[in-house]
Amino acid sequence: MSSIYELRLHKLRSYLEKKQIDIALITNPTNIYYFTGFHSNPHERFMALIVDMGSARESMIVPGLDLEAAQQHSFVRDLIPCSDSENPYDLLKDKVGRTRIGTLGLEKKAISLHRVEQLQELYPDVHFTDIEPFIIQERLVKSEEDLVSIRRAVDIAEKVLESTVQKVRVGMMEQELAAELEYKMRMFGGDKPSFESIILTGKRSSLPHGKPGAYSIQENDFLLFDFGVYAGGFCSDITRTFLIGEGTKEQETIYETVLTANLAAIQAVKVGTPYGVIDQTGRGVIAAKGYDAYFNNRIGHGLGLDVHEDPSINGENEMLIEPGHVFTIEPGIYLPSLGGVRIEDDVYVQPNGQVEVLTHYPKQLRRL
Repeated sequence: MSSIYELRLHKLRSYLEKKQIDIALITNPTNIYYFTGFHSNPHERFMALIVDMGSARESMIVPGLDLEAAQQHSFVRDLIPCSDSENPYDLLKDKVGRTRIGTLGLEKKAISLHRVEQLQELYPDVHFTDIEPFIIQERLVKSEEDLVSIRRAVDIAEKVLESTVQKVRVGMMEQELAAELEYKMRMFGGDKPSFESIILTGKRSSLPHGKPGAYSIQENDFLLFDFGVYAGGFCSDITRTFLIGEGTKEQETIYETVLTANLAAIQAVKVGTPYGVIDQTGRGVIAAKGYDAYFNNRIGHGLGLDVHEDPSINGENEMLIEPGHVFTIEPGIYLPSLGGVRIEDDVYVQPNGQVEVLTHYPKQLRRL
């Protein structure tokens, strides 16, 4: 029975053959994981999956200190260790075994100018082409195996959130809650945060990407949690906003407006519909209440091996929704004078076209 990595590499080779690309050099660690099952952060070191159409076998240059881990986890078995004192481009040239390459496929967003110059020195007449759009398209559709990991990441995040919410007290600082949240991630089985957790209170909750600090929770504050868990290679991403104490009627109105926008946007998810419709629908709800000036970002993004993937769910995106896609829906209203509310869910379009909201944490206004 073919492994998922064998199938992915076969599709990549078919693409390279169709586009007449001699060699693909994949250097994005997440894409290497997608094709091989081996994930590592090489930091400044060179790591590359080599798919040579002149060879029936893929190979991979890995930092020497990661060789043992690669031997344990990589589907690609032809591993070339590179010590800190070796030149990886010499190893690449030896492995390829020829002085001329016609077309070399690279991930345009992942490769640095320095590395391009090194490759040009090796192969002065080489033509570079971008294979990243193909990889992005392949990663859009999640397999059943992928969904097992995504569901687990969501489940851990929701357990972490409820456990942390139980600790909330007036006078606690944002950074205290952030530390508690990330401690709980490990305790509940997560590998690491999907991104730097956002926990903001009071007026600071109006900062869509604010950083938790030494700011204490006060009565009648909004308290916003936006975080995710990385588990089994995949990410979750969830946002819930709470109210400390009774709050005001305006705060309640803002919250209910965001919740209505969230639910309407989810209802707009239909196979064959442009992604822009999701944003337009949720944004329309917020605009109808007069808060359109306070929602100045897209309504969502793709989710998978990375916490931010394609598609970008903005009002201009004409890409069509298809089965297998996973993405977030996260409308918000951010008033600098009062604070912000965001409600974010992770959504999956099943193979039969049914829409499944993967996040189950309650969304009705909760006062702490």
